[in-house]
Amino acid sequence: MPLVEVTHAPDVADSTLRELGSVLPHLVSVAVECPEEPYDHDLQPGDIEIRFRKLGPLDRSGLDVVIEVRSKYFESRAENRQERVDELHEAVTAATGLRDFGIYLSLPVAAWSQGD
Repeated sequence: MPLVEVTHAPDVADSTLRELGSVLPHLVSVAVECPEEPYDHDLQPGDIEIRFRKLGPLDRSGLDVVIEVRSKYFESRAENRQERVDELHEAVTAATGLRDFGIYLSLPVAAWSQGD
């Protein structure tokens, strides 16, 4: 289950953020798909978690939007992580028109548990 945090400048339009919220579940799922966690194109509650946070007065960022994706480490994901994040960046640009943004893909050793 990927965790996604979107940090954005205060002047990023709500419509842009809504568009990001609607396309990121699919785009991130495609980006982190691997044999150990295949993507069946049928996202269920708990499959992906997205949080939005506006930059505060003490935060420093040179970009309008930073998207941080954390997904469990698997060797098959790690071996081409740069290609994955580059393709995700291109897909977000194509889907939203965003230009001044970055994506950070982190693959920590982790575990996940979820109740029914």
